[in-house]
Amino acid sequence: MKPIKVLTIAGSDSGGGAGIQADLKTFQELEVFGMSAITAITAQNTLGLQGVYPSSLEAVANQIDSIGTDIGADAIKTGMLFNSEMIGLVCEKIKQYQWDNVVVDPVMIAKGGASLLQEEAVKTMREQLIPLSKVITPNMPEAAALTGITIQSLEDRKEAAKMLHDLGARNVVIKGGHEINSDEVIDLLYDGTEFTMYQSRRIHTNNTHGTGCTFAAAVASELAKGVEIKVAVRNAKKFVHISIEHAMQIGSGHGPLNHAAHRTVGEQ
Repeated sequence: MKPIKVLTIAGSDSGGGAGIQADLKTFQELEVFGMSAITAITAQNTLGLQGVYPSSLEAVANQIDSIGTDIGADAIKTGMLFNSEMIGLVCEKIKQYQWDNVVVDPVMIAKGGASLLQEEAVKTMREQLIPLSKVITPNMPEAAALTGITIQSLEDRKEAAKMLHDLGARNVVIKGGHEINSDEVIDLLYDGTEFTMYQSRRIHTNNTHGTGCTFAAAVASELAKGVEIKVAVRNAKKFVHISIEHAMQIGSGHGPLNHAAHRTVGEQ
């Protein structure tokens, strides 16, 4: 059987909970072949972000070219892109290799609150990267930063989703994990025609580091397999939910998910 291949273009997380590390774990668990282009090295753990060391544009371009000229990719997932120049380069490469299944996780803020995207890069993301996306997967603060509107309610999210679709994203998923005073999490998908809501029980835990990366990587894995968007989002949400529900107790801050949970829980 022909292997299914997914490339993540994102930052490295030394703590292993998010970024490239979370993406590759997700790809492996969902039985696709994972590849990476590292845009930055971060020093971080469950307590926060201690440093960011961006890769050179040449290094990122060469990594992507190494994949594009030989192995190819059935889907692309972008994560931390850091600045405008990096976003512009990634957009050029996506167009050069005519990659279509592009999942954009607009990583802006680390779990501890540190910024992972320079301010001027938000404009470049809106104008260049979002129009290339098959789906964009912001959380509520990221959707607010991209649209400029305040997002507190489900109706606010619907308005933001329409705005992001108007920017060129073919599908928009605005995640509901940041919604306060709710015992359930509602993720909202907008495909340009209708809204689909995915509801799950809220798990009250600090162990959610890497949730956004994992969700986007799971969506990319499903799209690479040829799964249609509504089912891809449903499957990704289920994967993330069980990974949080059975998260490992690592570190003393925001701990990582248990990416193997969907496979191992039934064996316990």
